[in-house]
Amino acid sequence: MLYAVILAGGSGTRLWPRSRERKPKQFLDLAGDRTMLQEAVERIEPLVPLERIFVTTNREYVRLVREQVPQLPATNVIGEISSRGTAPAVGLAATLLRRRDPHATMAVLTADHLIADRPRFRRAIAAAAEVAGQGHLVTLGIQAAYPETGYGYIERGGALGNAGGFDVYRVVRFAEKPNLETAQAFVASSAYSWNSGMFIWRVADILAEMQRLMPDLYAQLEEIERTWDTPHQDETLARVWPQIAKQTIDFGVMERARDVAVIPVDIGWSDVGSWATLLDLLPADAHGNVLTGEVECVETHDSLIYSQGRLIAAIGLEEMIVVDTGDVVLVCPKSRAQDVRTIVERLQRAGKGHYTAGEAGREA
Repeated sequence: MLYAVILAGGSGTRLWPRSRERKPKQFLDLAGDRTMLQEAVERIEPLVPLERIFVTTNREYVRLVREQVPQLPATNVIGEISSRGTAPAVGLAATLLRRRDPHATMAVLTADHLIADRPRFRRAIAAAAEVAGQGHLVTLGIQAAYPETGYGYIERGGALGNAGGFDVYRVVRFAEKPNLETAQAFVASSAYSWNSGMFIWRVADILAEMQRLMPDLYAQLEEIERTWDTPHQDETLARVWPQIAKQTIDFGVMERARDVAVIPVDIGWSDVGSWATLLDLLPADAHGNVLTGEVECVETHDSLIYSQGRLIAAIGLEEMIVVDTGDVVLVCPKSRAQDVRTIVERLQRAGKGHYTAGEAGREA
């Protein structure tokens, strides 16, 4: 039986000042009238019913998850004490699913992606579940449209067949974020896909690989599992979880796993990682501008301008990002959008954390 686990614990610092510690990007309506978490649940729900959808997040966001997806069973929201990376998050969800259904197949999804072609996305997940049933750890690779340096890549090898109309390949290796020259070579070779961070596998198979490759983590997860749903659950979690080493599922397992398959797909996928990404994704006016709120522009082109509560007047801007949340105004060229994280770090070091912690437009 197929279950979905949606990872919703990220901080989204590159989308500051809208994304804050108390309400990061997955809980915001950045690309429409629904939040990114709501979008993630809605696009998988026709394939996986709500009772088999789980959300793993930081404990302080559990209330937000339940407010935004009230129809989700309360026990399906897994609150981590602190962020330890995707490997522990996936491992915890897998061990809890094993308690419920030892034969479960698990689709690991994220709450901070946009996917335009929902029907094809669901068909790809169903096909991947079929391949996972043969014992493979499966990932969805995104057909690389251009030499992006901000994504990891997956190199595919020999064909493993076809599932649900999708070609399936053995994975040769995972490549970390490359420089431009390497990214251009990857795209030119046509043997590489972007790493989407979406995985599908049988719970028993991923836990077996964790036991082999990350034995310390596996032992810690087993200790947590033994007292789950007992009076000792919270005490065990509070004692064991902070001792878990931070690690991603890519580094911890996938790059060293024995049997990994990839299904390259074209589903209109985007990792909403910065304001520049949103400028490229959202509907623009005749001048290429994405405008939200009360904005007046003169000779301004290819810019994103977001106003929360007051008029922004722009003259002669080209490829700029302007975001006003009431308490903060961000101004930067589109080409420097990835550097927003640097401002957040500087504010925190300077003792101005109330600008990064509180919800947009509010003082902490």
